[in-house]
Amino acid sequence: MKTEIAIIGAGAAGCFAAIEIKRRFPEAVVTVYESGNKALAKVAVTGGGRCNLTNSFSGVRSMETVYPRGARLMKRLLKEFSHEDAYGWFEREGIRLTTQKDNCVFPMSQDAMEIVDKLLWLMRRHGVTLKTGHRVTTITHHERYILTFSNHDSVEADKVVVTTGGSPKLSGLRMLDGLGLDIVEPVPSLFSFCLANHPITEMSGTVVKDVQTSVVGTKMRADGPLLITHWGLSGPAVLKLSSYGARHFHDSDYKTDIAVNWFGPANEGEVTEELSGLAVRHPQKQVQSVYPERFNSRLWLYLLDHAGIRHDMRWAEMGRKSFNRMAAMLTNHVFSVTGKNKFKEEFVTCGGVALSNVNSSTLECRLHPGLYFAGEVLDVDALTGGFNLQAAWTMGYVVAKNIDYFLR
Repeated sequence: MKTEIAIIGAGAAGCFAAIEIKRRFPEAVVTVYESGNKALAKVAVTGGGRCNLTNSFSGVRSMETVYPRGARLMKRLLKEFSHEDAYGWFEREGIRLTTQKDNCVFPMSQDAMEIVDKLLWLMRRHGVTLKTGHRVTTITHHERYILTFSNHDSVEADKVVVTTGGSPKLSGLRMLDGLGLDIVEPVPSLFSFCLANHPITEMSGTVVKDVQTSVVGTKMRADGPLLITHWGLSGPAVLKLSSYGARHFHDSDYKTDIAVNWFGPANEGEVTEELSGLAVRHPQKQVQSVYPERFNSRLWLYLLDHAGIRHDMRWAEMGRKSFNRMAAMLTNHVFSVTGKNKFKEEFVTCGGVALSNVNSSTLECRLHPGLYFAGEVLDVDALTGGFNLQAAWTMGYVVAKNIDYFLR
């Protein structure tokens, strides 16, 4: 009798696992059940529709900086299927890739549908059955696994791989209720900050490179460009911080203070020295007309107002107290966050199936042999830049490599 393997969720991890399982075990009956009307819907919009499918990992200091949850697991699993392995996998399938200066990897076509179409074609070629519109409501385990759908139909399977992706609410994980698993409450990750009625929002569209953001009263910090929007603050320096502090922001109902160091990691003394250099070079110029290159005129005028510095003051008139006051504000500009804003079409969650439930080498459930988990359904999430999709490819591959084809 042929082994029947059910994969729940036709996202990146599920479809990749299905292809790799069939390549290893052509005789297995592999069926992918997807609750929505389309497979790989999230892959189709990731990277702004261009599909940032992995990252070169160049300059990544540690896994914790890109995987706020699940860093230790990913460090282990990437030894089995790395970003280089993913790059080679897709290129062998005829997809030419390009690595950008920011280390993000895209198909050379800049079209996410090239990735979607290739994965779907490979599933058909290898004989994977895809069933959309099949939402699983319960999974029970006796001698075999029984999947019950929202229309009350049910199927049996010998092996089950859960790849349903991140769920913003606990209700999205309800199918697992009868399995006795530890679940980490899902909360949003990767979001921008709302600043209700704040005057800085009048400078929407302004970008400042190399700033540092932090959560006041904590050690959480993030570096990168900052974007001022009509609702508040966004950009990599904010999105990273939202990921690092996902639970902190959730627990504070997204109302907390953050600080912006407009000069990145520079301290007050270093910023004072830079401002003093401007005064030495341009003593008779007004402070409103000569300013650090990282700012535009509108933002600089706003910062002068916030520090209580007259626009028409000449640099030579700036006293030591004024320099110190300006430097203190520029390195610790506090904003009161009033809410969160979803980041484009992409939605990443922190939480899910606790990693303690699975074998860290195989991703098989410790309580239920033959049940596997891969992708964001686990308590693993990453920053933007291709890291989440790399986790999906890696975990899908590891499940396929380690799934026990023979019945136990």
